Amino acid sequence: MHSTLSPAPATTTTAKPKRNLRWRVVDIVVASVVGVAAGVIFWAWGLAWGPLSSALAFTPGLAGLLAGGWLFAGVLGGLIIRKPGAALYTELVAAAVSALIGTVWGFETLIWGLVQGIGAEIIFALFFYTNWRLGVALLAGASTGLAVGLLDTTFSSYAALEVSVKVTYVISAIVSGVLIAGLLSWLAVRGLAATGALSRFASGKQARTIADAGGR
Repeated sequence: MHSTLSPAPATTTTAKPKRNLRWRVVDIVVASVVGVAAGVIFWAWGLAWGPLSSALAFTPGLAGLLAGGWLFAGVLGGLIIRKPGAALYTELVAAAVSALIGTVWGFETLIWGLVQGIGAEIIFALFFYTNWRLGVALLAGASTGLAVGLLDTTFSSYAALEVSVKVTYVISAIVSGVLIAGLLSWLAVRGLAATGALSRFASGKQARTIADAGGR
């Protein structure tokens, strides 16, 4: 009696394509353009800092609400490029441009840009550069707000203030980071994607898919 062994049916598995985290030329160009444009805004925001902070002087430390005007570049760059180092690179370029144009803080701005960029970069890295939802953008904004709040209250003129004022400033900077750097940057990416301007980036493709589906 013969027994015929038939081969086991082959199982096919569809391998998930590995994400390419290497920077392309277009990534460098677009991150640089975003950084330069943000740098001009940084410079203009610096001019407005005096009168705006005076308007908030009724509560010492509340000027931290203005910090977001210098924080959005890193979050925006990270959300668009979606590669390691994008948030740090974009924030540093923006800081360098504002310093070259001329700010009252001079090239110390580069130190602030470095710290702010790291603040956003840490959050994207914690999610392994795979999660770009609104919640992550808000966390990145909060993180960079915390970074600049601690830096300002340790190494700037705010270092000599009372602890309660410092706490108010740091909390205000976090709120500003969440709303301006986090929320507005996320909305900006969705808006740009809807126009097709980000069609060569994963951010553009995903945002347009979400928009077409009518969800987040």
